[in-house]
Amino acid sequence: MVLLRELLGETLRRRRRAQKRTLRDVSKQANVSLGYLSEIERGHKEPSSELLASVCGALQVRLSEVLAEVSREVAIHERGEEKQQPGRQVAVLPLPRTENPPAGDVEEVLRRRRALSAAPASIAQVRSRHRRGEVTDSVVRAAA
Repeated sequence: MVLLRELLGETLRRRRRAQKRTLRDVSKQANVSLGYLSEIERGHKEPSSELLASVCGALQVRLSEVLAEVSREVAIHERGEEKQQPGRQVAVLPLPRTENPPAGDVEEVLRRRRALSAAPASIAQVRSRHRRGEVTDSVVRAAA
């Protein structure tokens, strides 16, 4: 089972790291304590909508983009769980298509799907793929 707060935290961390920014920098700009932002990124705390909007503003990313990315991750996990549990019924609704989706988002989702579908032989391989950003923290915990 995937937790929304974990995927949300992973997405925010990935966005922050892509900008090569520190937790301290983002926490100051978002007016959030450094410790609390760290807890959010690790998936230990679930942020309020106001706090999430503040962090997205500090990262200069639209809240809707972050939520759409998390939604895609949830759908990917649901499909993966469906393969593991054939008796369980999971309804996966398609995301509405935008006129010109950002190329990076599509490539990212496809890369993650490939990463999830390829079963690694060992936990060391999973950790290696995690360091490269191919799999999420929850996948590493599931493999351990």
